[in-house]
Amino acid sequence: MSVATSLIEDQPARIVPTPAETLYQFNESPLLARQNQQESNARSYPRRIPLALKRAKGIYVEDVEGRHFIDCLAGAGTLALGHNHPVVIEAIRQVLSDELPLHTLDLTTPVKDQFVQDLFGLLPPALAAEAKIQFCGPTGTDAVEAALKLVRTATGRSTVLSFQGGYHGMSQGALSLMGSLGPKKPLGALLSSGVQFMPYPYDYRCPFGLGGAQGVQVNLNYLENLLNDPEAGVQLPAAVIVEVVQGEGGVIPADLDWLRGVRRITEKAGVALIVDEIQSGFARTGKMFAFEHAGIIPDVVVMSKAIGGSLPLAVVVYRDWLDTWLPGAHAGTFRGNQMAMAAGSAVMRYLVEHKVCEHATAMGERLSEHLRILQRDFPHMGDIRGRGLMLGVELVDPSGAPDAQGHAPISAALAPLVQRECLKRGLILELGGRHGGVVRFLPPLVITAAEIDQVAGIFGRAMTAATASL
Repeated sequence: MSVATSLIEDQPARIVPTPAETLYQFNESPLLARQNQQESNARSYPRRIPLALKRAKGIYVEDVEGRHFIDCLAGAGTLALGHNHPVVIEAIRQVLSDELPLHTLDLTTPVKDQFVQDLFGLLPPALAAEAKIQFCGPTGTDAVEAALKLVRTATGRSTVLSFQGGYHGMSQGALSLMGSLGPKKPLGALLSSGVQFMPYPYDYRCPFGLGGAQGVQVNLNYLENLLNDPEAGVQLPAAVIVEVVQGEGGVIPADLDWLRGVRRITEKAGVALIVDEIQSGFARTGKMFAFEHAGIIPDVVVMSKAIGGSLPLAVVVYRDWLDTWLPGAHAGTFRGNQMAMAAGSAVMRYLVEHKVCEHATAMGERLSEHLRILQRDFPHMGDIRGRGLMLGVELVDPSGAPDAQGHAPISAALAPLVQRECLKRGLILELGGRHGGVVRFLPPLVITAAEIDQVAGIFGRAMTAATASL
């Protein structure tokens, strides 16, 4: 059965925890011991996912001890087609067998030209008709840095509006746009100034204590007033930067009417709208780009992760009215990664030919239904949210004092327990959100219905074990 046809055929069955199962135990291997000794204290994933991996295929990875895991982290969303997909491997092999140049700076090649045509072919026609592209260094954070330079140069203004809970990268400029205070505290003053933070439409914990349509309207009124009030204390910004679905911030999807309102307000004010699609792009949310759910056309789209077909690549696509910067205004030695472009083209063609957007929508609905069934038995599952195969479960303490909207407080203690219990059962998940209280699901987009059921079953048994240990 092809990916395009493996859609929901029946409703998920109620998950019954298995009373006895084999659980993996995690003792520090020599590889992990050396990593702990020799790698920077800034390393993050190995602290929560203590694995030494040796092989991977599809949605599965195998560690050096021969244990197998379902990978629902997928390179933080990078592996749209999973590990070592045949179309990706073939694209890489073709580049090598044809003796194509592997390093070209920003000189063009047939591979690069094809990549650009494939990418522009995925854009909404109104954006593609006036699109320009800048190839950046190999990470999303560099693309964000380029976008900041772009809008500031074109508008002559320096202020940028970002959103609470946002995540746009770890370099100094991108870090200044981040909502999380943890990575910024040790640095004191950041190199990039002029960032003003706005409330994000986090419906479950509305910053205005309202939620729903009322919370959305108040949020938009706040933004519109900020841009038009001469006494607001904030200079007219060069841009507003936003994630359509906040990833690291807790898998929070923006209300679509809110997005349309933001586009209307920024366009009227002459402020560029930057949409960060680094994690949400390329069919992840059930549309090729997450902003398409709202039917808007941004001025700038920042892309990385899945765009390189699992290899490092990052680009900025923007409307031509912004293309006023001078030659060399943004550069990067590794912005000509030919293998990544070839792999990226292969992935983009596969996404279209196999209707992966539709598949991601169907599989996301199936997993969401499983999670809602589990929620009946676990009041600790406060909110289930996301779009497509970008989903999150906010875990709460049912005995805690409710907030202004009547929701129990986030449980910072439960989430890592659930993550650990999932890992023992062969499922890799990541956390995010406020206090790390959101369990995130980012599986490869080729995951099947049977595999979705397996993921949900493991998660249900992990919830049973984790809540029992509190």
